[in-house]
Amino acid sequence: MNLVVRSFRKSDQKEVIQLWNECGLVVPWNDPQRDIERKLGTQPELFLIGLINDEIITTAMAGYDGHRGWVYYLAVKPQYQQKEIGRQIMKEAETRLQKLGCPKLNIMVRSTNLDVINFYKAIGYKVDAVTNMGKRLESDN
Repeated sequence: MNLVVRSFRKSDQKEVIQLWNECGLVVPWNDPQRDIERKLGTQPELFLIGLINDEIITTAMAGYDGHRGWVYYLAVKPQYQQKEIGRQIMKEAETRLQKLGCPKLNIMVRSTNLDVINFYKAIGYKVDAVTNMGKRLESDN
């Protein structure tokens, strides 16, 4: 399978949101359309789309704040999972972040999502001894 990775285009939005829904990434407190709009305002080149035969099968929304890099919305169509697609798009995100001088990449995974935790461990990520905290500054619903 030949994965082609490029930056998001506005014409991708419907297919991307469909993929995120298919992968269980859409939750009531995050409006995917608003998340896309926000990302397009900051480092849109790091919103990665992976295609096979012109079909969007994977996404990764990366960013770098000058101190750490982050990846959100990593999604792989279920029928393409466990076929190295996730590894490939994460490698592309890592490469692009390294080119920006990013020294470390952080990811957040729901603690109940053991399959995803095991995926990240398999590609070299470790659980950091930190507590992730958040505060909603704007409601999406």
